[in-house]
Amino acid sequence: MNDVTIYTDGGCSPNPGPGGWAAVLLFEETDVAGRRKEKRLKDGVPDSTNNRMELTAALRALEALDEPARVTLHTDSRYLANAFTQGWLDHWQDNGWQTSSKKPVANKDLWQKLLAATEAHEVEWIWVEGHAGDPLNELVDEMVGEARARFE
Repeated sequence: MNDVTIYTDGGCSPNPGPGGWAAVLLFEETDVAGRRKEKRLKDGVPDSTNNRMELTAALRALEALDEPARVTLHTDSRYLANAFTQGWLDHWQDNGWQTSSKKPVANKDLWQKLLAATEAHEVEWIWVEGHAGDPLNELVDEMVGEARARFE
């Protein structure tokens, strides 16, 4: 199983509004110059929400993997990271996709796709503070802006 580091981001401006998502995948293999091989992904939609774009970024990144991998996925979305690291997804599923206040879980369609996409991999979810100087987090944030700009 290969190791892959992924950075994702998503957002809308305004929220809801034109949205973009982005991911950078860094593989353990290196190119001829000794740099880690990477894949960059981004896209946008004319109308979405910040949370949907954050989930879409992680989903598309995991779907881009050709084989099972040990993934370290970095996100500045507490919504995304906490759902996996704090057991929110387990709770929602146990409650028939309802929150603790008995309301339907938002973005259920994407959560279900994301859960399916994680099954082939060992995923460690890492929350990183946004706009705090992490170069790869800043890169995916910039890519989100580029993807979103097509619809502004």
